[in-house]
Amino acid sequence: MATVTDKAVTEPHPETAVRPARKARPGWNSTISVVALRILVIIVALVLWQAMSGPVVPEYAVSKPTDVYDALVTMLGSSTGWTDIKVTTVEVLAGFGLGVAAGTVMGLVLGSFPLLGRVLEPLVAALNGIPKIALAPLFLLFFGIGPWSKITIAMTGVAFVVFYNVYLGLRLRERELVEVVQVMGGHKHHVLGYVTIPTLAAPFFAALKTGGPLAILGVIGGEFIASSEGVGHELFTAAQNLDAAAEFAGLIVLVVLTLTLNGVLSALDTYALKRLGLAPRRRRPQPKS
Repeated sequence: MATVTDKAVTEPHPETAVRPARKARPGWNSTISVVALRILVIIVALVLWQAMSGPVVPEYAVSKPTDVYDALVTMLGSSTGWTDIKVTTVEVLAGFGLGVAAGTVMGLVLGSFPLLGRVLEPLVAALNGIPKIALAPLFLLFFGIGPWSKITIAMTGVAFVVFYNVYLGLRLRERELVEVVQVMGGHKHHVLGYVTIPTLAAPFFAALKTGGPLAILGVIGGEFIASSEGVGHELFTAAQNLDAAAEFAGLIVLVVLTLTLNGVLSALDTYALKRLGLAPRRRRPQPKS
């Protein structure tokens, strides 16, 4: 009888037993919440902007969201607007691509030959210290008012960023790994595939993400100084005419261009790191006992 009583006391009834609470799994719910909060912040900012334009802040300086929308529709509805967007996009992509190529070659050459790197690195640092926009008048003298002056400005900004990431990546390459591959009978292409490329992958793609906005900045700066077409030219014209709505419409186009370029580079970064086996793996939550 005592045994039955002890058993009844120590073992809880199945209906009254407390079940462990289920933990919310991070996934779509958290992602949707973040996106909803972002949209809410944008809506609140637009409402405050619309309400404060005029009574609090001069309307000629900040315009209104409704006027900016009309200016954006006008820009996208005209052939001139799309021509300006096309010109700026081509200049950004060309300057970005040439800058990546030039910076990669410079980094690989100076990083592969230590003596050459020690000789030329101070010179490269001195050139990098010059503001790229200060070189715009010089490039205008060489290439004229056409697109190549803007492409060159964008290329210089991107090239130095890529160079330093590749150059420092090669210098930080573990010498022990190179020697292990060589001892195992590996040749230069084996060292390149198993040591150099995995070492340079992360800093290289970090340089790409940093260089994208720099390319846009260089192109817009060049179009501000001297150009007959492009988004930067339209921004400069709107500023001279005190047209805040057109100014913000051009800025929206630049934001979309920047986000698009950054999205493409992020997708390329993720794909390349997965192919190389360097992508960080998500840890699965361990069930608690």
